[in-house]
Formats: sequence, structure tokens, C-alpha cells
Amino acid sequence: MTIAALELLTFGLGGLVRAAGSAGHRLCLLTRDRAVYRHELARLPADALDIVDVDTLDTAACTAVLRGVPDLGGLINATDTFGVPGADIAAALGLPGPDPAAVRLVRDKHRVRTVLRERGLSRVRAVRVAPDPSAVPEVLREVGLPAVLKDTAGTSSRGVWPVRDTPALHAALTAASRTPLKGGLLAETLLAGPVYSAETLSWNGHTRLLGVCSRQMSPEPAVREEAAAFPVALPAGGHARIETWVGGLLAAVGHDRGFAHVEFVLTGDGPELVEINRRIGGALVGEALSRRLGTNVQEAEIDTALGRRPRLLDTAPGSGPASGFVLVYAPRAGTLAGWAGLDGVDTFPGAPRWYPTMAPGDRVEHLNDQRACTGILLTEGATAELALHRAHSAAGSVHPIVEP
Repeated sequence: MTIAALELLTFGLGGLVRAAGSAGHRLCLLTRDRAVYRHELARLPADALDIVDVDTLDTAACTAVLRGVPDLGGLINATDTFGVPGADIAAALGLPGPDPAAVRLVRDKHRVRTVLRERGLSRVRAVRVAPDPSAVPEVLREVGLPAVLKDTAGTSSRGVWPVRDTPALHAALTAASRTPLKGGLLAETLLAGPVYSAETLSWNGHTRLLGVCSRQMSPEPAVREEAAAFPVALPAGGHARIETWVGGLLAAVGHDRGFAHVEFVLTGDGPELVEINRRIGGALVGEALSRRLGTNVQEAEIDTALGRRPRLLDTAPGSGPASGFVLVYAPRAGTLAGWAGLDGVDTFPGAPRWYPTMAPGDRVEHLNDQRACTGILLTEGATAELALHRAHSAAGSVHPIVEP
């Protein structure tokens, strides 16, 4: 049997190939740019999977390709950008998959916020506004300051502008007017507190919290994710409270099967949602999960794509190493020539491992979001805190070389 994937996250392809093979199936990847997966493909045998080069933004073309795949048993829906077309294609082909209406709901940050407020699950005030400086009075009246402007269908921290005063709000709306948005523009209360993500797996409405991942954000006004660690140690009863809370959020928006990566701020009054993503966490969250749980978590993606209850739901709590990872950003725009210091990272503790997201010759153009990330350095430790300290230490010795 063949299991297809309509694009994937940058990392995790190798684990997915192994998971499919262990289940006796073959993976077929539809992609418009193989370079996204070059790090993973370089470590796989040439015949490890089938790859179809197709414009994955063309739903009709992808549907036609998949109709021609022999013995197609499932379609993996693992990204935000391709979530809606993936759900539509699965439904059209009669494959197991999520309710397309629920996927559309989750992809609209304003609709999610509205549903949760109506059910008493969010205190945040949010309104749609025009991406234009003329919306300044409306934002001040309806939301107030501090606020954050967001692309309602944005990904990877793109199209996000935190604002704390009126001049900054005017500048953000001006920037939004010049930015191609994937959805509309949302203004909502800017939450105060550290950012985390709940990594979950659901089946038929039951949600298991696999753990909480920390998030270290860049200084404002940039909105880059700088580092993360998993699993965060919570106070007594904290795991159960977060699991109940996040399970209620996912039920409210109709997410009843598969992974979810739920970002939240731990405010002084408890957790408050930032956004819901119907997928495993990005960057190296999947790797961190697999190391901690002592299993290939991509097996759960195979199970879900085939319409069967993931065995991961029944595994014992993880006792493997904790992970910390740091995103290494380009210091300036230009052309990436390479990195200084990579040859010395193995002298640091924690079994450091380098995961490049760019290659020499790539252009660096956007410095305020994750598109400027050149690679990620991951280390292990007995606790998430120790792993993150090790990751920061090792990553500090790696310097991207960017030429004009």
C-alpha cells in the first residue's frame, strides 16, 4: 500500500519513511521544491521513497497525480499551508482524513478566537480590521493597546506585528498594507507572559498531552522563535490541567484526530491560546518528541492517515533524554557562504547535532521572521533546562557567513 504526503515539515521525512516501511507501506511525497527536504533526502537511500514533482498549490494537479497512485491507502496532512487542500483531496478520493470544515476553521485565527470566546474558553478580544492605517481608531477602540496584528492564515511568524503605542500601530498597519496576506488581518490583545506549546495527539475526541515545549522569542518588534526545549517541567498537577484545557480547545474547534501543536502564553491568570496548528510541532519538535518518548512518533502520522487509532496514545510516559535547540539566524541580508565554528560543536556536551535549513548560495532576505534561520542546533540533557543551556552554549560558537 502507498501512503502519500502533500508536502511535509522541513524535518521528519526520514522518520516518516521508516514509519511507513515498518508498517509495510511505501511513502510517496508530492512537492514543488525538493530543496526543502535536502538535509533529510541526503541521508536516505535514493530509492527510499517515491517523489512526484508537482505544483502542490494546484489542487487539481495534485488530485490527478494521486488518482494515478496505485493502491493509495492514505494522505498525510502535516502542514498548515496545505491543510485545507489536503483535507479536500482526501475527501474527494474517499481517503481517511479530517473534516474539511474543521480544517478551514482552524486555519482562520479570527474564527478560532471567536468560537473560543463564545464558549468561554478565551478572554482575548479580537477583531478583523483593514490592513490600512485608517484602521488605527478601530483597533484602539475595539482592542486597545498593547495589541498584536496577525495574518489570519499566516505561518512561520510571518505577518505578525506586536504594537505597544499608537505610532507603532500606525507603522504596523502601514507594513500590513504592503504585505501579501494569506488571509485577512486580525487585531487582538497582546498577551503578557512566556510562550509555550502543548504537543498533543487526539483520536475520536480523546486528547493526550505528550508534553509541553518552551519557546524563547526574539525581542520585539521581531517575532522570531529563537530557541525551545522539551519537555518543560510543570508544577504538581500542571500536566493534567494543561491536558484538560487543551483538550477542551481542540474539541471546540472540531479537531478530533491527529497531532496538534497548540501555542499558548502562560499569563498570570493561566494559559491563554496564541494559535492552534493541526500538525506536529515544527523545527525539531518531532525529533525532541521521539527522543523523549523513545519511539518514532511519525508512526502516529501513518496510523492517522490510514484511519486507525495511533498506538502512540497507549505508550508509557517518556523517560528518554530531554532536548533543547537553538535557531541560528543570519546576521544580515545577503548570500549565505557557509558557517564558521561547525567543526567544533562536537566538543560541547549533550551530543550536539546540526540541522541546516539553508545551503551555501541561498539568499537571505527577510530578517524579522524564521525565513532568516540558517540552521538549528540540538543537544540533549537530563532536563529541558540543562539541554537548552547546552544548546545555547554550542550554538554560540556557530556563525553564519553572509556575503553581500
